[in-house]
Amino acid sequence: MNDDELLKQRLNLELESISMNQLTELGNRAIQLGLIAGHGYRGGQYEILHQGKAVMLSPTEAQVFLSELIKRVDS
Repeated sequence: MNDDELLKQRLNLELESISMNQLTELGNRAIQLGLIAGHGYRGGQYEILHQGKAVMLSPTEAQVFLSELIKRVDS
């Protein structure tokens, strides 16, 4: 791997880490608000325990889902 490829890989890992942190913060906020019972990664997808069901989403879909739930309460 050359220097450009290493730098690109490092940036991608940092962006992924930031995204995971944001998703965790959203999930924790939704728990605090009583909107979900739990959340976390499972089998390569993001699992959200909502209304007695396990909702499996991609991390991007989970971020949108949680943001929408929180918006409804914060409005």
